[in-house]
Order: sequence, then C-alpha cells, then structure tokens
Amino acid sequence: MGIGYSFLTGRVEIINNEIMDSGKNSLDLFFSMFPFMVLWSGIMNVAKKAGILDFLAKRMRPLFRIIFPELEENDEALGYIASNLTINMLGIHNASTPFGLKAMKCLQEKNPHKKIATRSMITFLVLNTSGVTLIATDILAVRRMYGSANPTDLVFITILATIVNTMFALFMDCFLWKVSKKYESS
Repeated sequence: MGIGYSFLTGRVEIINNEIMDSGKNSLDLFFSMFPFMVLWSGIMNVAKKAGILDFLAKRMRPLFRIIFPELEENDEALGYIASNLTINMLGIHNASTPFGLKAMKCLQEKNPHKKIATRSMITFLVLNTSGVTLIATDILAVRRMYGSANPTDLVFITILATIVNTMFALFMDCFLWKVSKKYESS
C-alpha cells in the first residue's frame, strides 16, 4: 500500500531511500550480531565437546521426565531436548536448532502414526515456541549496538517473562491434551 501510495503522490524517492536505509540497517545489524553469535556458537560447541551440555542435560532430565512422561528415562531424545532447551535458555537460539531437529527426528522415529505428532513432539514444540530464554544474548547485542546505556537491564524482565510464559504454555499444553483425549473417548 505504501509503495502504491508513493506512486500516486509522486513521492517514489521516499520509498527508494527507505529501501536503501533498511538494507543498510539490516546489514549493520547482521555485522554487529554475527561475531556475537559466532562466539556463543563456538562456546556452545566447546561446551558440548567438553561434556558440559551433557552434564546440564543430565541434571535437567528429572524435570523433563515430568514434562515428557511418555519417554523413557534414558531416551536419546531427552538428551537432545535438554541440550536444545539449555542452549535456548542461554539465548543462543541459532545454536540450539540442530539439537531441536535431532530431538524431533528421534521422536518421529518412535512415532507409530507418522502423520500425527505425538504428545512429546507437541510438548517440545510448545516449549520451543514459548521462548525459553534466561539470558537474551541476541537482544543484548542489539541493545549494545544501538548504544543502550545499560543493555543488561532487561535480564530480570526476560527471566520473569520466560517463567510466566513457559508455565502458561505447559499448562495450556496439558489442558488441551486432556481435552483432546476426552473428546476422542466420547
């Protein structure tokens, strides 16, 4: 609509300037965040090879056993889920994607109905989309890039929002699962 309006009013140069500015701003954002993401991805890779992620994943397994009751205690998918969510909690979402994909692949291999998502698959998706983040490194990088006096002042709010959002997402997941089971049985 904006482009059409610019043609009708003869102000196409505004659109051209905005396209150029947004391209430059996007490139600036990319170049300011790229080193930060590379650094954290590298740290996560070292943490994985050093066994730190496996250690954290093992510590989180009891909680995930409650959230994913249909999975066995030593299920390979639980390890990938724990690694994915641990990395997400640190705000390095791009680095968590491979673990999320491996977790879904493991869950799909055990799925008896290949065209229907299992309860664990849905719960894992709900957790990922709820935005489990304790330290939003990407937001900190953007705030730093734009000259924020205190880029970390959102950490407490981020933690609070994560807790509320994740609890609500898990509650709705459980509630809707029970409703769907009740609906199927009747």
